[in-house]
Amino acid sequence: TLLLYTDGVIEARDPAGGFYPFTERAAQWTDTSPETLLHHIRRDLLAHTGGRLDDDAALIAIRRTTAPHPSRRHGRVIHGGRHGSATSQ
Repeated sequence: TLLLYTDGVIEARDPAGGFYPFTERAAQWTDTSPETLLHHIRRDLLAHTGGRLDDDAALIAIRRTTAPHPSRRHGRVIHGGRHGSATSQ
């Protein structure tokens, strides 16, 4: 999972002035889906700040899926040659 964020997230402060502990908090939810990860961080961030952000904040979570490439079949790359031969990779 790739998690991108703006400085408004990591510079968010609680009422006593403490920064949001982004690394520690986000690490708790890395085994969840990107949507769930963002939901947890958003909820936790707002709880940390007392429900109000003083700066804009943006988060994007992306996870690579393992969809097979159309030219791969069982570990082989299919080359469209004259005879349609397959070469192992």
